Order: sequence, then structure tokens, then C-alpha cells
Amino acid sequence: MRVFVTGGTGAIGRHAVPALVDAGHDVTALARGEAKAAVLRGQGAAAVQLSLFDSAALTTAFRGHDAVVNLASALPSPHRFMLKSAWAECQRIRTEGSAAVVDAASAAGVARVVQESVAMIYRDNGDRWIDENSPVDHFPIAVGNHAAESNARRFGGSGRDAVVLRFGLFYGPGASNSDLIMDLARRHIGFQAGRADAYVSSIHLGDAARAVVAALGCDAGTYNIVDDQPVTKKQNVRAMAAAVNSAPLVTVPGQAALLLGDRSTSLTRSLRVSNQRFRTATNWRPEYPSVWEGYRALAQSR
Repeated sequence: MRVFVTGGTGAIGRHAVPALVDAGHDVTALARGEAKAAVLRGQGAAAVQLSLFDSAALTTAFRGHDAVVNLASALPSPHRFMLKSAWAECQRIRTEGSAAVVDAASAAGVARVVQESVAMIYRDNGDRWIDENSPVDHFPIAVGNHAAESNARRFGGSGRDAVVLRFGLFYGPGASNSDLIMDLARRHIGFQAGRADAYVSSIHLGDAARAVVAALGCDAGTYNIVDDQPVTKKQNVRAMAAAVNSAPLVTVPGQAALLLGDRSTSLTRSLRVSNQRFRTATNWRPEYPSVWEGYRALAQSR
């Protein structure tokens, strides 16, 4: 297939582009600047430099492609994550940017759009499993995700397919939060946001990239992309410590994170998310079934 990727040099994009190329697809990706264009060309993709918000230019670039994969995002760094002002660009990309992508894909005659979203928009569900029919929540930093999903669904129909991938918490090479929690673990500090018994559903970036490839061939719809075995926040701390042969002497910020309300809710809620629908719809299986295996691989790669 001819596939156009936006966000091709981001955290997941830098894994997804080579995965698509390795799967035999003809890949073109959006680049901001010559340095990033050179990275894409080095991965075997063609690079195009234009604005994500220029629907007319996107339409021209999309023509002749079978699918558009929208991975564009601008997540704040871990040190700025709690600042409302740090989310402005990310929200614009997920709202205005996703609208421009969908409008351009429609005008260009593209048959399929794959849109990145996140599993953190589900409501806290305690220790109960969450599937794609579970209720979602609306809080300030989730506005962009809901807008992106809505735009993708607007694309669907009339012979066009929209696939929404709700990813778990990213970790792995290239994820800035991985560097932070790995460094903390080596200092005998465990990162735990919220209750110790709350669940976190994660996904290694390599497995996320392989899911993007698989999404080119599945039925239209919404799918959770998480590992097989979600863990509690306490188990997550232990898994990271074990990966670096350490022992957590203290955990931060713990339940104090709950005091930040909407600013931290995406990290503090309990999300035991199932990937069963995507596993049934495709031949995708995570290489790292849980963070126990994934963190160990991450530590060995550093």
C-alpha cells in the first residue's frame, strides 16, 4: 500500500515508519525541517515538508495514497505535563490538525485513515476490565483526543474506512517518560501516580508500531492497543525496579497526585484495559506481554 504518515518523527512515528517500510509499504511522511526529513529518508521513507494545518497542501500530498496514518502530537515533557499552558499546541494538533488531515484525505480520495488516540480517556473502572464499549470520560486534556476521534469517524462511510487506535501509556526507546522513570528507579525511587492498587495499561513503542501496520488491514472501528497484562501501580514500580536490579525505597508522588484533579487524572485513574478486540481482528500480538518483559528489554538497550 501507499501510506502517508503524519507525526512520523514523533515518539511512536519513529518506530512506525520503519515498521511500515519493513512490511513492504511505500511510505511518505510529513517532516518539519530538513534534519527530520533526512531521518525519514534514512528509514526508507519519502519526506514531504508542509504544514499539518494546510488542508489544500495536504490534499495534494495525499493524492495517490491508499491510507493516511495520523500520529501527529506534541505531548508536553514530563516536567511540564501538569501545566495547562503546556497542552496548547498538542490540543491544536489534535483538533485543528486532525480536521485538516481528514478533510484533505477525503478530498484526495484516500480510502483509509488511521487515527492515534489514547486509552486514558476511559473512566476509572477499578479492577474491572475495560473494552471498547466501556464509557469514556471528558476532562480538559482529553478534549483533543475526543476531537481527533470524532474527525476520524466523520471520515468513515461512503466507501471510506476510519480506524481509531487507543494506545496505552507509551514506554520504550524514544519515550521521554521512560528515561525519567528509569533514572528514578536507579535512584531507588518508584514513580507511582495515584493509588497503589490502581491499574495501568501500557504499550511498548515497538508493539505500538506493529499495531499501526496491522491497522491497515483490519475492519474499520475503534481498538485498544495495550499489552496483554495490565499491572497495578505497585506492580509497575516493582517491574521497573527489577529491570534495573534496584529496590524502591520510596514512591512518588503516590496519592498526592490525586490532589491535582483534572491535571493528573489521565495518570491517576485505574485502567485495566483489554486488547482482545484487536487481537481477534488481526494477527497482532505484543512482543512484550507486560511491563515486566518490556522494562527489562528497555534497561538492556541503554
